[in-house]
Amino acid sequence: MPLYKTITVSTATRVHIWEITESEKDLATGIFLTPPCQQRIDGMKSELHRRGFLSIRHLLALEGYQDSDLFYDSLGKPHLKDGTYISITHSFTFTGIIVSTELPVGIDIEKQREKILKIAHKFTPIAEYGSLSDPLNLIRKLTVVWGAKESLYKISSILGLSFLNNINIEDFTMEAGETSGVITLNGAVSYFKIYFLELEGFTCAYALEPGNSQIRS
Repeated sequence: MPLYKTITVSTATRVHIWEITESEKDLATGIFLTPPCQQRIDGMKSELHRRGFLSIRHLLALEGYQDSDLFYDSLGKPHLKDGTYISITHSFTFTGIIVSTELPVGIDIEKQREKILKIAHKFTPIAEYGSLSDPLNLIRKLTVVWGAKESLYKISSILGLSFLNNINIEDFTMEAGETSGVITLNGAVSYFKIYFLELEGFTCAYALEPGNSQIRS
């Protein structure tokens, strides 16, 4: 079972990351899908997407949940029937979830790709990163920024929320492994704590509201 990593953020909040190495058949073993989810996976043309879908059900099982405990609202945001907060992510060969019984949470995994240099101006003031002359380091940092903003977007799920104009990520060093973020919209300001880590050419960022006592292991 390739559980890549578990992070205990606090007594109420955990992150689980899965590296997809098994076949679709192996991942389907022991997993029981609801009819809507079975229909959804049957409609996926990509085998990797199907494997990712199934691996997330294994991550849910680590927390004592099964597919029938999970549902999505009209905006596509996942929820657990018992009220525990959850966020889900899938990127190529990695999937992840974050769950919390206390606070809304968000998680995102992104592959580090040169493509981000071309689209960075759409989600962050690129001039802020002018001191980074090494393209590889710039890609790494921009991937954190994108993942952090995606995590905050998943928490808020507000239609029309602009990554560029409404979400700001405080400057950080890659060595720190953490930063903070702010959502500003319609006169309201919300603050969040963000953590990030790199895993074999990918970046994982997860966000939560400050005040959550940190254990992180």
